[in-house]
Amino acid sequence: IGDGALMAALGQARSHTMRDIVSSIQAEQDLVIRAPAASVTYVEGGPGTGKTAVALHRAAYLLYQDRRRYAGGILIVSPTPLLVSYTEGVLPSLGEEGQVAIRAVGSLVDGAEATAYDDPAVARIKGSSRMLHVLRKAARGALETPPPRNQPELGEEDVPVPAGTPTRLRVVAFGRRLELEADELRRIRHNVLGGTAPVNLLRPRARRLLLDALYAKSGAVGRHSDPELAAELRSSFDEDVSTEDSFLGFLDAWWPELTPRRVLDAMADERRLGRWARRILNPGEVRRLARSLRRTELSVHDVALLDELHTLVGAPARPRKKREYDPLDQLTGLEELMPVREETQRERAERLAAERTEYAHVIVDEAQDLTPMQWRMVGRRGRHATWTVVGDPAQSSWSDPDEAAAARDEALGSRPRRRFELTVNYRNPAEIAELAAKVLALAMPGKESPRAVRSTGVEPRFVPVGETAGKPDLAETVRSEARLLLERVEGTVGVVVAMNRRQEAARWLAELGDRVVALGSLEAKGLEYDATVVVSPAEIADESPAGLRVLYVALTRATQQLTVVAAAADMPDEAGVPDLLRD
Repeated sequence: IGDGALMAALGQARSHTMRDIVSSIQAEQDLVIRAPAASVTYVEGGPGTGKTAVALHRAAYLLYQDRRRYAGGILIVSPTPLLVSYTEGVLPSLGEEGQVAIRAVGSLVDGAEATAYDDPAVARIKGSSRMLHVLRKAARGALETPPPRNQPELGEEDVPVPAGTPTRLRVVAFGRRLELEADELRRIRHNVLGGTAPVNLLRPRARRLLLDALYAKSGAVGRHSDPELAAELRSSFDEDVSTEDSFLGFLDAWWPELTPRRVLDAMADERRLGRWARRILNPGEVRRLARSLRRTELSVHDVALLDELHTLVGAPARPRKKREYDPLDQLTGLEELMPVREETQRERAERLAAERTEYAHVIVDEAQDLTPMQWRMVGRRGRHATWTVVGDPAQSSWSDPDEAAAARDEALGSRPRRRFELTVNYRNPAEIAELAAKVLALAMPGKESPRAVRSTGVEPRFVPVGETAGKPDLAETVRSEARLLLERVEGTVGVVVAMNRRQEAARWLAELGDRVVALGSLEAKGLEYDATVVVSPAEIADESPAGLRVLYVALTRATQQLTVVAAAADMPDEAGVPDLLRD
């Protein structure tokens, strides 16, 4: 379309939700949206090129073009809940709803809703491919429940004695007491765990080998030469022993049904984790990982670990739900007279959508941020899918892009790739784009930034931290600058701080109303505001090995005006320009 309509759309005030781009779609964007869905469509583009909008419109287009093929559902994976809430209104406005699921990375596992972030050092451990080897050992090691520390001696009165994994099995069969000692139990467990099947699925095998060992000690082996009599005797033995309370109680304690959360909780024990992670993690990493797992709140990175553990332990067997008995059914005969109501097509579709774990097409937004473990989690949801992968290496918050690329390639398999590049920055005016390009040159030397299509004549504003009562007052400085931007723009103002300042920044701005949003640097991905305040670039750049790339993201959120607040760590010059942003 013509430049006039485009510029009118770009100049509109922003709200807290994304609009569709139908009225301002550009040729290079339309080419991606309408690309054939075979295999993997990889889309790369810098800040403001419309990657997220293109991804959403592509979902709508694929459903319009071939609804039958994509009846299995389309999954859109977003990096944060903020981006999910920002984008979720686009598809209904395009007439598509119900067949597309938009999920944050921390919400991909049923029952888990994680919004907390680990500190960068812990996130690097949890996200690394090394965790796969730790989790495999933990899934099997968690079967062994250690006795509690400082356990009271047996026989002390009125003191409950919590037990660890039992070390002896005793049953009575054929009038004899049969026992399996610790060494025998250890050998049986070793034999059972020799395969690669999920731990919970090995429980029937463990039960059978226990019965085999007990039967061998019973003296019944070889008692009958007739195969039928021998089989009958063995069947009788198994039935008698396996229904004994002592055997059932032992089996539940010796081979408990594991859940992913139970294994994760076991990994919070530093001593046990140290055994499982030997020669994989160093002692400092073990200590940091164990401590992070002791908190009750799940982190975004924990969700990928839970998903991996679900595969490693397998789903525990669940008894079928029985229909509740109603005595009136027999008295009135209504059960026979009234047919069972079958679920409607819409109800069935909603039920299947809620239960769905695999999709016909997977769209990964901000793909450069996924860790290797998160790529494994996303990959399970698209084993038979076609893919659209949208990202920008220059905006990656993961410290080891090569490791993540290897995990991505494993998740996508051998499917052919079709690549597109978006080259035009529709979000930032040239004045802001030029400032951000200085950080890009530090973060990724030689990488070209997208070309801005407009200029506003408004240069970024630099403000050093002011003083209150002779002391630096960062809170008042940020509040004052946000208030000033609210007067200058009609729409939203985003205040981007280092991740460890998220909560205090929200308190600073609480009185300014809902047009102002405080967000951590990792939460800014994909969002845009009429104006932004970036607080202490040095703090953002120093918070992780990928800090310069994260700062590049923070500086490219504004559509109209940008203010940079420089703290002491930024070493501002006389004009308030931080050291990182000077020529």
